[in-house]
Amino acid sequence: MMRFLRSSFVIARRDFAATVLSKAFIFFLLGPLFPLLLGGVFGGIGARVASQAERPVVAVVMNPDDGAKLDAARTRLAEAIGDEAAVRMLFYRPEADLTAQQKRLLGSRNPAVRAVLSGNLENPHVAGDVKPEDPTARQLDLVLRDARLPAPPSAPLDIAQEKAASGGIAKDRMLTGQVGQMLLFFLTLMLSTMVLSQLIEEKSNKIIEVIAAAMPIDALFVGKLFAMLAASVLGLLVWIASGALLIQLFKYGGVATLPTPAVGWPAFLTFAVLYFAMNYLLFGAAFLTMGAQASTSREVQVMSMPITFAQVLIFGLASIAIGQPDSPEGLAAAIFPLSSPMAMLARAAEQPELWPHVAAILWQGLWVGLILRVGAQLFRKTVLKSGPRTPWWKINRA
Repeated sequence: MMRFLRSSFVIARRDFAATVLSKAFIFFLLGPLFPLLLGGVFGGIGARVASQAERPVVAVVMNPDDGAKLDAARTRLAEAIGDEAAVRMLFYRPEADLTAQQKRLLGSRNPAVRAVLSGNLENPHVAGDVKPEDPTARQLDLVLRDARLPAPPSAPLDIAQEKAASGGIAKDRMLTGQVGQMLLFFLTLMLSTMVLSQLIEEKSNKIIEVIAAAMPIDALFVGKLFAMLAASVLGLLVWIASGALLIQLFKYGGVATLPTPAVGWPAFLTFAVLYFAMNYLLFGAAFLTMGAQASTSREVQVMSMPITFAQVLIFGLASIAIGQPDSPEGLAAAIFPLSSPMAMLARAAEQPELWPHVAAILWQGLWVGLILRVGAQLFRKTVLKSGPRTPWWKINRA
């Protein structure tokens, strides 16, 4: 046992030093910056395009008095639901040929008019690409009803804000759980797939036979896995420190902080580190086992896409637990080993009980040990074989 631990430590120290002390490690640290920048740029572009595409434009052809009442009613609607969600109205004076005016407005491309509202408040008429059940038609009906009524009193609504309301707290904690779960998924997706190609160099250079002659082959497997975990944790600490410094510098400039999780920030951050380690070990052990079967970097690239899709599906399963951790779907996500860390991190943000996390960490640790054991045995049976490759269904008999 001591020989196994010493050998694992030697391999882990060698791989850790080779990764961290290399010039390419700076690009590893800058890795999360590029997805964040691209996500921000394309997210802003997508939001602007979606806002322009989904916000309907209605041309109002009425006399100035009715148009003013409609404009005031539309303003009240926009104050209630937001200006971006309210229908946009453009006002025109009626012309002699109303039919030709409607056709011209409906054929306009800048802006693209969806419908034309004409007539008067008592007898309105809508022409355009709308149906009675469309949100645009419903908003127009609401605005017309409001415009026909006398001006409402201007007394403001008396609101007493209570931050301890259960509905608001639950919604805020769901946001914290969702953000934590997405960060855990993103980091694991970015880091764990790196172990797929860890053994390609040793296998191609025949160094693995020399290493196997000097130490247990299981130690090589475990040492490489924990070396990548240590390098990932180092990168994670750098990213957390940079993020905390950025928030500290701009906290007076409008940077919002996440709501406090149910277990409190110290316990939540502790669970986040533990669940990241468990999530990385679970996926890393599985990926290292699969990567050990590859002989070339091309085979690793072929395996990367289905493995990434599988991770996305597991993330979808874990996302079901947000808002309903005690439902059958939430419990299934917490029990399934590969989705358990993400599901339990969301639970830590929503539920104050600590004992489920102790049970979950022990359960995940059991599966980490099982996957490491099975992966090491499969690694020992397949990686040192020469000659024709043995089919997978004959490995056990071999």
